Amino acid sequence: MESEQLIEKKVAIIVFERDFGTAAKIQEAIGGEILVYNKGVFEQAFKQFNIVIAIMATGIVVRKIAPLVKDKWESPPVVVVDNGLNFAIPLLGGHHGGNRLARKLWEKIGCLPVITTATEVKGRISVEGIAEKLKANILNKSSTKNLNVILLEEDVPVLEIRGPKIVVIDEKVSILKKESTDNRSIVLGIGTRKNVTKEEVLEAISEALKLSGFDMGDVKEIATADIKQEEKGLLEAASYLSKKLSFVSPEEIDGVKAPSKSKAELVGLKGVAEPCALVRSSEKKLLMRKKVFGRVTVAIAR
Repeated sequence: MESEQLIEKKVAIIVFERDFGTAAKIQEAIGGEILVYNKGVFEQAFKQFNIVIAIMATGIVVRKIAPLVKDKWESPPVVVVDNGLNFAIPLLGGHHGGNRLARKLWEKIGCLPVITTATEVKGRISVEGIAEKLKANILNKSSTKNLNVILLEEDVPVLEIRGPKIVVIDEKVSILKKESTDNRSIVLGIGTRKNVTKEEVLEAISEALKLSGFDMGDVKEIATADIKQEEKGLLEAASYLSKKLSFVSPEEIDGVKAPSKSKAELVGLKGVAEPCALVRSSEKKLLMRKKVFGRVTVAIAR
């Protein structure tokens, strides 16, 4: 289970050139892409990867990531590893994959995981941990702050409610929605204009789901073209929704017959939203042809 979840994430391994051999050992053990240190490497990793391993002193990493860190739902987990492979320190995002990765490094190459998140230290499970076990998404993310403090001292019941129901909650309730396991599981193909914002992407996704009769729990992943790997608004939206973001190559796009004409032909692609959704879907069935919502285009496939 853990190894499968790590494989799904795009792992950046940042290293000084002199320690490339150490990075290669980590890459051999868990995969990932090695990025040799340069001035903008952390910014690149935060934009393009889901989790970051930095092979260097903790102080260096703290100084480099400080201007990039947002909240824990948007910033990728960062794990610091020394060049002797003695320790793996989840510096950022422990509950969001950092602790799990540190343990995986212990299992694979013997780095001692230095875990500091309070729930883990006390042997307690966090809301994020419960959501992961249930394969669910946390809809009201701000609630986890209160709940994780409570979970330090006592067990909190997990109640499964099936609709139709109307539920009234307070700030000490986290809402978890299980991911779809039936044939409603869908892929969102997304194309965007340059410099689109996270808010624009989230609004477009919301409107597309309403229009098509699906909800966020039905979404298996989001797919877009390789050329969008640095589109900050799209990356932030996928991170905020806790959805896997896949990048589809031009060759894969060319191998799909999409029904609609696309302006993407101007940059040498047959399309973005429709072909990307089809490439990543299991049944290769287009459920909603592309629709334009401001500067965002969305198509849905299964």
